[in-house]
Amino acid sequence: MTYFRIIKLIIDILFGLLGAVYFHFIVFSIIGLFKKRTYPKTDKRYRYGLIIPARNEESVVPLLIESIQKNDYPQDKLQIFVIAHNCTDRTAEIARRYDGVAVYEYNNPEENTMGYAFRHLFKCIERDYGTASFDGFFLFNADNILDKDYIARMNDAYDFYGKECVITSFRNSKNFGANLMSGLYGMYFTVGCRLESRGRTYKGCSTRVQGTGYLINPEIVKDGWKYVSLAEDWEFTADQVLAEDRIRYCDDAIFYDEQPTTFRIMWRQRIRWSRGHLLVFYSRFRDMIRELFSRKTKYRGSVYDITANILPIGLFIVTLQVLQLALYFTAPLIDKTVTLYDVFIGSGPFSFLTGAFLPTWIISTGFSTVMTFLSAIIIFAVEKERIKGVSFGMKALISVFWPLFLAIQIPIDVVAFFSRNLGWKPIPHSDKTTFENVNER
Repeated sequence: MTYFRIIKLIIDILFGLLGAVYFHFIVFSIIGLFKKRTYPKTDKRYRYGLIIPARNEESVVPLLIESIQKNDYPQDKLQIFVIAHNCTDRTAEIARRYDGVAVYEYNNPEENTMGYAFRHLFKCIERDYGTASFDGFFLFNADNILDKDYIARMNDAYDFYGKECVITSFRNSKNFGANLMSGLYGMYFTVGCRLESRGRTYKGCSTRVQGTGYLINPEIVKDGWKYVSLAEDWEFTADQVLAEDRIRYCDDAIFYDEQPTTFRIMWRQRIRWSRGHLLVFYSRFRDMIRELFSRKTKYRGSVYDITANILPIGLFIVTLQVLQLALYFTAPLIDKTVTLYDVFIGSGPFSFLTGAFLPTWIISTGFSTVMTFLSAIIIFAVEKERIKGVSFGMKALISVFWPLFLAIQIPIDVVAFFSRNLGWKPIPHSDKTTFENVNER
């Protein structure tokens, strides 16, 4: 076997193994298209605290408060908490205008991620109310709006699992059809719910929380909130699975949030997400592997799935490509009859450009592009009742650019790998969608 054949075989095997790690994603996606877990309605009405972190959110926090207070759920069972975190506007003042809303303020520029807001607020709740006095806590973002029966449907799921599971929900978009960027974001979260969370919950595998819109048991915060990194949702998810606590999904509970509308904000936010995801990989991967092979592990499938989820796939792909390039560079050292021209420009079957690399890259990229394009079309078809206000032309644009939106995760991962001191910067929110608007759709 020639040197070039050995290189190609090694790279093909490594890419094949990487693909095998994620094969179950396809299985869950197919299941999620056709099946979902439903929950019987319960007469029990649990008492909930509703957590709203807000950083300069004076324009949208009233809309979330109003959507909670107009929800089809007994208001005497709900206590809204707003934490105005490093605010320079009137967020706290405006939130205090609403009856039944407890408002706290916390200012510390050195502690600027959302996790710090949660940590401070849960300390205040423990001091003033006692976290054990609640049956559960909802965690939101200030720009969220709730469907009219959101709390009731989450309550059904929470009761179904005996209050022992974290419950997450369907993340819809207030401004899905505003422009191409917001539409791509809307597709991102809809895909996450329909092709990721639905299938996992239906088959009994733990899913993950996606930043906001989830319900937790007060036992989780009895000693305070621990997650303050750039990706507190990934940290939280990994630790729940390590503790063999399951995360379930309620497809009938719908909330809406506002998505970025510019490339600049998208790039900044996704680098922060990627960096946070990488930090979770650094801090949790060893524990996940240990748990995966422990004889005492009860939910091995969930551990494997979340372990695969926290892998920095973009960096792995780049690393394999760089490894292939480096091995090709060494060819003239192994075989004196081969020159660098033969390796990179020549027309032989194992030339990096014309033989081994370029044709393989074209085939694999073309296949993945077609499949992701089709996935967007499928999502628009199966979620047509929930994706409203998006024109046919915008749907076509979103479908065309959806593969690119996913593909740029690779350079984003590379940039995030070399980034430091990113911090959490607020995403500007100005959409004026109200409770009435989303419940008329």
